[in-house]
Amino acid sequence: MSGTLYLCATPIGNLGDMTARCIDTLKEADLIAAEDTRGTIRLLNHFDIHTPMTSYHEHNKYEKADELVSVLLQGKSIALVTDAGTPGISDPGEVLVQKCMENDIPVTSLPGCCALISALILSGLSTGRFCFEGFLPPDKKEREEILSELSSETRTILLYEAPHRLLKTLGILKEKLDPRKITLCRELTKKFEEILPFSTIGEAECYFDVNEPRGEFVLVIEGKDRRELLDEKRTAYETMTVEDHVRHYLELGMDRKEAMRQAAKDRGVPKREIYQALLGTKDEAGALKDEA
Repeated sequence: MSGTLYLCATPIGNLGDMTARCIDTLKEADLIAAEDTRGTIRLLNHFDIHTPMTSYHEHNKYEKADELVSVLLQGKSIALVTDAGTPGISDPGEVLVQKCMENDIPVTSLPGCCALISALILSGLSTGRFCFEGFLPPDKKEREEILSELSSETRTILLYEAPHRLLKTLGILKEKLDPRKITLCRELTKKFEEILPFSTIGEAECYFDVNEPRGEFVLVIEGKDRRELLDEKRTAYETMTVEDHVRHYLELGMDRKEAMRQAAKDRGVPKREIYQALLGTKDEAGALKDEA
């Protein structure tokens, strides 16, 4: 039988947050796979843990995952730890988990610290619905695509950011998402933990323009107001012809009846008005007659 992969959440700052279960598992495992061995060895020494350790990080996550799966298939257990917090969140742990699933290797989680959840509940913003984007990609095109999607996101948005990139990121977010409330959480659970709420992203940018960012940050951003989003969509629909509106949904894979129904819903009109409008265009009238 194969061994088990244990996903061990470790403290994000305060060592007092380490759970007894996690300590026991790290001691009893055959091997510890760590994203940052230098940081992890300090944690292990603090809790008098002497289990062998190996490096597993972003730059070796595929080939090393195969090696770790081989170890697990030999019946040995592995404890996976990230730099800090919960493995699999913005780190290579997800690759190893996927490979374990493919090989029917048991995987279990030892819950504990997670920076994004701590920041969310401290932010003062809505916690009912949220989305997590991790670090924005460095590639400009990919980043623009993600920000375009987030511009209409109604859920609370969470991002990670390093101090040396924070001011630039706030400038980009201000351009794409403002005006929205934002809370910045830094050094969570540590001595200099700070929760900084701002009424707009622009206000946060001004603050850090004169106050040097220090420590790792979690950015918690207010979602777009649903009523505002609906008004924007209706305004956009009013500038489209009925034919273009229906064609938009046809290109998304809807059949003609469903496309007409959705266009009518968007415009807040009965479906028969969409049908009558399409009869006035040559191409659409022919398509409607063919379907009839």
